[in-house]
Amino acid sequence: MTRYFITFLFLIFSSLGMADSPEVDPKYENIEITVNINKAGAEELADLLLGVGLKKAQAIVEYRDSNGLFEQPDSLLFVQGIGPAILAKNSGRIRL
Repeated sequence: MTRYFITFLFLIFSSLGMADSPEVDPKYENIEITVNINKAGAEELADLLLGVGLKKAQAIVEYRDSNGLFEQPDSLLFVQGIGPAILAKNSGRIRL
């Protein structure tokens, strides 16, 4: 009896993961997300850059404050925690 109950629960909960994802509102479909890395604060950077949380965003702001404005997007590679993969994910989002 317990075996059937566990199997039943497994089937119920495994089907929850297959729920349809919400559709994107057509009016927002072609919006391009960009962020100016020389002006944005840590929270904005964390919200808009893929793979960047608040800790990495704070490191970006601290680096910018210590070393001056970024002259090119590749300069983010000098920030600890920002590597080529994160830079590549955000290549279309980064503005100077």
